[in-house]
Amino acid sequence: MKIIIEYISQGIAFISIAIIVYGTILALARFAKNMIKTDSFGIRNIRASFGGYLLLGLELLIGADIIKTIVEPTYQELIILAGIVILRTILAIFLNKEIKDIESK
Repeated sequence: MKIIIEYISQGIAFISIAIIVYGTILALARFAKNMIKTDSFGIRNIRASFGGYLLLGLELLIGADIIKTIVEPTYQELIILAGIVILRTILAIFLNKEIKDIESK
């Protein structure tokens, strides 16, 4: 059972990284298109879209870390998980706020 949970955690982490990489490639492509044609996506829209991919990826990484910690719930693992969750949550809050600000303008 422990091995299955570790594979699930790694699978979710891999998916989250793939989402972030996909969002990065998409943002770079839109940015390049924006540099060639100024009437396509605006920089604000590119940032909002990219931020959405980052948020989704970060939330999935938090889930993967939680699942991984279920396997080995030592105090050290729990403290590391708490630190990771706090940092990623703070980052997600600020990214979400920035996305809302960008979309409202």
